[in-house]
Amino acid sequence: MTHSHPLADADRLAIETLNEHTLSGLAVGVVSDGELVYARGFGIAEAPGRAVTPDTVFRIGSISKTFTAVAVMQLIEEGRLRLDDPVNDHLRAYRVGHPDASAPPVTARHLLTHTAGLGELRRPTDLLRPTIGLAAKRGKPLPSLAEYYAPTLRAEVRPGTKWAYANHGFATLGQLVEDVAGRPFAEHMLERVFEPLGMRHTDFLRSERVRGELAVGYALKRGRLRAAKDTEIVVAPAGSVFSSVRDMALYVAALTGGGANEHGRILRPETLQEMLTPQSPADDRLPSMGLSFFLDRFGGHRVAGHDGGWPGFISSLLIAPDHGLGVVAFTNTSVAIAPHTLGGELLRRLLGVPPEERELPRPNVPEQPHVWPELTGLYKPLPGLNTNFRWWPLLGGEVEVVVRDGHLAVRALSPARPLRKGFRLYPLDASDPHLFAVRHRDFQAPVLFRRGAGGDVDSVVAGAGEGGFLELYRRPRASSLRLWGRAGAAAGAVALVRAGRRARAR
Repeated sequence: MTHSHPLADADRLAIETLNEHTLSGLAVGVVSDGELVYARGFGIAEAPGRAVTPDTVFRIGSISKTFTAVAVMQLIEEGRLRLDDPVNDHLRAYRVGHPDASAPPVTARHLLTHTAGLGELRRPTDLLRPTIGLAAKRGKPLPSLAEYYAPTLRAEVRPGTKWAYANHGFATLGQLVEDVAGRPFAEHMLERVFEPLGMRHTDFLRSERVRGELAVGYALKRGRLRAAKDTEIVVAPAGSVFSSVRDMALYVAALTGGGANEHGRILRPETLQEMLTPQSPADDRLPSMGLSFFLDRFGGHRVAGHDGGWPGFISSLLIAPDHGLGVVAFTNTSVAIAPHTLGGELLRRLLGVPPEERELPRPNVPEQPHVWPELTGLYKPLPGLNTNFRWWPLLGGEVEVVVRDGHLAVRALSPARPLRKGFRLYPLDASDPHLFAVRHRDFQAPVLFRRGAGGDVDSVVAGAGEGGFLELYRRPRASSLRLWGRAGAAAGAVALVRAGRRARAR
């Protein structure tokens, strides 16, 4: 089976992405049935003239988490660990705790699915550190994770009750691998994952394997590309992998080949299948979380993947395991969604998904205003400043579902004008009046309103792509920060008027 026709426009799409998002460089690879069938580089790896090629090495950020998860699953295959073991039964370097002694223990499954109750910060002082404490200056010794978390990494909410993206959770999985395997994490990953797959130019460390072809990261500042600050990653198992499109194609071949490629095997087929099985949220209408992988469907086809980001670099990996297909796209420029959008478009073409699948509004799916009264209102996340940290800059702590200009819409108390203004909610299924989608430029996300035990709509879940999941619960309108802000502004205005009148009376 050939896929030459779906890739006929691949160069054009990549160049358009490069130009539209002002990228320094871009590398793209497509794997079909274990073979790298398309591999191209575009733009500049390092100014003034080193070009990007399929062998250019990028920092692939959080895609690293999937490698760490593979190592954990290998230990499970060997019987040295179980998914639902408390991690404190195996950790030697530090402990994972909770302020409530009655809280259930954090398990490997919790960490692999971002449901351990951990947040973005180890402690509040991380707000004052570069990259919220995840980065360290080059040339200075990195602290060990034992030193970094000592004596205890504390969860904010009870494990299993809330989804919250957690770099510290995957760093802890790396420490778990090191403590159980009895050797340094990076050394273990070379011997058990990268070498068996033939990935000779991939490493968790900035070693000789990757330094020679490493791209320089850039950021767009005032319309010009400037070199991003080059730092090291303290939480290495969560995001420090260096790799190229050509090497990552070998990984994709294993992920779409039952755990093995032409060089060797890293997982049994049934273990890989478990990693690609939905863990939460358990609803076929939404994207879901596997064991480290984000899961979705493109036109009914099962898709898994992970994105990554570090200052100066953005990456995306997407696979369709049932079809032996995968796409990787890397850029050395801090532009959040460009590689994911390009990779998704290429994979949809390879799968034969018609463009109409993403068309909004959907043809023949009418709006149903009779259900809107039970959907409108105020929604907020479950409590937890640290576990809500990722969403605060976007949402300001709440969203409001309203009827605007004759359509259902959602808006947030956000500093970002598009979110503050709001987005229309487009119905996706005529037979399911609670399922919608929002769109902003190239980004789309499903939105599902859910009924509680009493039968009333009491929550809403949005699948934010590789950004994860946002779960919000209905709250009284009187608790709205927007409402209180307006009331405060009105009270302040009244006070100023009264003060002015008193001044004139004198």
